[in-house]
Amino acid sequence: MNKEVLMERLFQALICGDRAGARNIVNETIEMGVPAEELLSEIFGPTLNLVQKLFRADQLSALSHHFATRLMRSLADQAQVRLTMRPSNGRRILVACGGTEQDELAASMAVDLIEAGGFEVAFAGGGVPFDEIMARVGEDRPDILLLFSSAAKDLPEIRRIIDELHEVNVCPEMQIVVGGGVYGRAEGLAEEIGADLYVPDLRELVCLLVEQKTKRARSDQRTVGRKRRVKAA
Repeated sequence: MNKEVLMERLFQALICGDRAGARNIVNETIEMGVPAEELLSEIFGPTLNLVQKLFRADQLSALSHHFATRLMRSLADQAQVRLTMRPSNGRRILVACGGTEQDELAASMAVDLIEAGGFEVAFAGGGVPFDEIMARVGEDRPDILLLFSSAAKDLPEIRRIIDELHEVNVCPEMQIVVGGGVYGRAEGLAEEIGADLYVPDLRELVCLLVEQKTKRARSDQRTVGRKRRVKAA
């Protein structure tokens, strides 16, 4: 399978709103033996990133962007039911994201993958008030808090959440993980706001979280956010 050719075909179908064509491409891919996990992380994820990149650069119309994101959501839902579910690993993740359509979609695909990897996942989506996220962390004490965002306007609230978690020392063993396009566009941003881990794409998310064999991340997988927390303690 040539992934570049496949992604190009899928991209063209998405931005044209060709629902039947996009479904046929996905069905062909599945018939070639590509697992749903790979379809989500290595085909859908990069294709969605390309759509967002071109839209931000004003190289894609709002209509094409809407066609693509809404059709991709439908395709991702179909892929989700084909995922192979691993046994529970006993770890819990709370996931929240920015309020845009693309944030919800990217976070939803990430949730599908990490849930299939054996995690117990609570997905809040976007637009959840700061105090409610803090309250849920205090009540459930998850192993990981995963925050997705593609927009710079979400950063003040994300920084506020992380600062507050550090200050009150809620769940000191909990990993704070951030992901999304905004971090990839600004080198060092994840470290600056105090996150423990930054995941640039869905494939790396699976490698860092699902494939991680120990309860805590290795030292080389942590950002200076962990150093900041230790120093504050």
